[in-house]
Amino acid sequence: MANMKNAEKKIKVIAKEKENNNNYKTSMRTAIKNVVKAVDAKDKSKANDNLKIAIKKIDKAKSANVLKSNTAARDKSRLAKKVNAME
Repeated sequence: MANMKNAEKKIKVIAKEKENNNNYKTSMRTAIKNVVKAVDAKDKSKANDNLKIAIKKIDKAKSANVLKSNTAARDKSRLAKKVNAME
């Protein structure tokens, strides 16, 4: 446990940052799952719409330093490949 007042404040700040990071991660993962579900269902228009949303969520997570830039680029690339491979 923290002994000083500033250490107690720092613990609160870290907890809040962690919560924000988890929000970015969970919304991003949900968006990615929605794209994959649309691809599995072979619904091209829904997959394209969900892809746009997923790319936005991935970019938001990257800008908040939740993801590294290469990870974000890799995720976006893989999703785009899946959607473009659909007939």
